[in-house]
Amino acid sequence: MPVRLTLVLAALVVCAAAAAGAVVARQVDLDRRIDSHALGGSLHALVELPPGYEKSGLRYPVVYFLHGLPAGPATYLGNRWLARVLASVGPAILVEPQGARAGDPDAEYLDHGRGRNWATYVSEEVPAYVDSHFHTIRARGGRALIGISAGGYGAAMLGVNDLDRYSVIESWSGYFHPTDPSGTRAIAGGPGSNVHRLVATLRKDERQRPTFLAFYVGRDDPHFRTDNETFARELSRAGIPHVFALYDGAHSASLWQKHAARWLALALGHLARPTR
Repeated sequence: MPVRLTLVLAALVVCAAAAAGAVVARQVDLDRRIDSHALGGSLHALVELPPGYEKSGLRYPVVYFLHGLPAGPATYLGNRWLARVLASVGPAILVEPQGARAGDPDAEYLDHGRGRNWATYVSEEVPAYVDSHFHTIRARGGRALIGISAGGYGAAMLGVNDLDRYSVIESWSGYFHPTDPSGTRAIAGGPGSNVHRLVATLRKDERQRPTFLAFYVGRDDPHFRTDNETFARELSRAGIPHVFALYDGAHSASLWQKHAARWLALALGHLARPTR
């Protein structure tokens, strides 16, 4: 057999083996239906498992990621690109819960009463389901809550209200009090809905157990820059450690995609590592 053909065949064998390995170690995404008492029905969550999950025997930290609002029932499926970014940063499970449904597009991740308790569904029922069905680190040190825009508000509001459950909270172009669908008018959201008013709670808790709190916004964000800067000043005055960044850009997917790797790395850097 000619040397060149031998080398070509050898290369093909190596490539085939690598491809087979890639299949074995591929990411797995699962669209799971979750029965919710809080919402009076079944909703969904996209669960992205890291490469090698099935054979590793490890328990993984979990990043819960909330999408923006107003939204449709299938919006939770629209951020699959995040799983690829997360896999390039480090091993973790990514969970993207459904945050809206037909006839209820902008609940602001709040509890509104029977059949509309979105906060309870997202912050309690989804993690309980994930912990019971996947190899997770079942402690606050293994959970991050992150979101974009209204999801950033949801992450900040739910995270600060549930510090027993989450040790990492990040808001990407979010805000810190509930708004109407336009994002321009504050609305009443009930106790615990205004994160500005939870600074004292966060300060008291910080003395007992650290929480990594980080948020950013675009310089040209038409609605939420001021609210982010105000919140950063409030945290600084209260002596609460936090990370705040102001980036060039507006309120757009290009901004979030540009900075996703860095901010996911920040989250994983403050979570427990995979463990047996």
